Amino acid sequence: MKTFYFIFCSCLMLLSSCTDANDEPNTTSEANLIIKLAFNSTQERLGNFGEPVSVATGNAAQSPSINRMSANYIEFAPNMLTALGTGEIVFSGSETTSGGEKAIDFQNARFAGNNETFLTIPLSQVAAGDYEWVRVSLAYQEGDIDFLGEDGNDYTGTLASFVGYNTYVSTLNLNGTNIAVNANRLQGFWAFETLGFTAQGQAPEGATTVPNPLFDSSPIPQGSCVVTGEFENGLAISGDETEDVVVTLSFSTNNSFEWTEVHADGEYEPSAGEQVVDMGLRGLIPSVN
Repeated sequence: MKTFYFIFCSCLMLLSSCTDANDEPNTTSEANLIIKLAFNSTQERLGNFGEPVSVATGNAAQSPSINRMSANYIEFAPNMLTALGTGEIVFSGSETTSGGEKAIDFQNARFAGNNETFLTIPLSQVAAGDYEWVRVSLAYQEGDIDFLGEDGNDYTGTLASFVGYNTYVSTLNLNGTNIAVNANRLQGFWAFETLGFTAQGQAPEGATTVPNPLFDSSPIPQGSCVVTGEFENGLAISGDETEDVVVTLSFSTNNSFEWTEVHADGEYEPSAGEQVVDMGLRGLIPSVN
């Protein structure tokens, strides 16, 4: 009987210990900075200086449906006078010289889709401070666009837009179709796939829009595609956070795919010789959740 009582009491103590351990908050997990991407076709359409702009005369545009995007650099800037590269750099992507000059390494790039997480790092790796701006060096966009075929019917195709300063691409896969490049490609290179048909092209140099509202106080190099956006209420990192800080980067896709019109009908007609001139995203609004 004494043996049974001893075993019974031991079980009670074990159960109590397990219950207490489960009820205690998890103090071992570290708070993270989580960066998510979002794409908004109704967000304001901005020009290179961060000003609202309409589609250029003689051109037409549409809002693509972005499937995924890649960035090569993310930086938090304390204020409008913070020069590029002197803020808090929270992400730098892979680069390579496989194609000759230094370029973004597309095969090792990081991607995320709409409302998906692009980056998770411990907050302990982010310097404490107050940040008003974020800079994002865009590298790649992939999404669907509508076009008018030579037969007069409407179709949908997938457009890959390389908007980074320089990108080394070995092979690009669009909807299961492999496109061999094996070379560096400058900003404005694009590839297109529909129904197994593929095409490649290059937008004019300097034609890719890169909104930077801090153009006067903090300029960016030509061709870098560093888009700048302001936090509405700032981003404060104390260094004592116990919960994750989630930053959502909302990019404007409002008529971000632009081409020259041959037939003034507002439809993209590559068979008529209409040329892609701009694939740059049209603004950035960062928010803290």
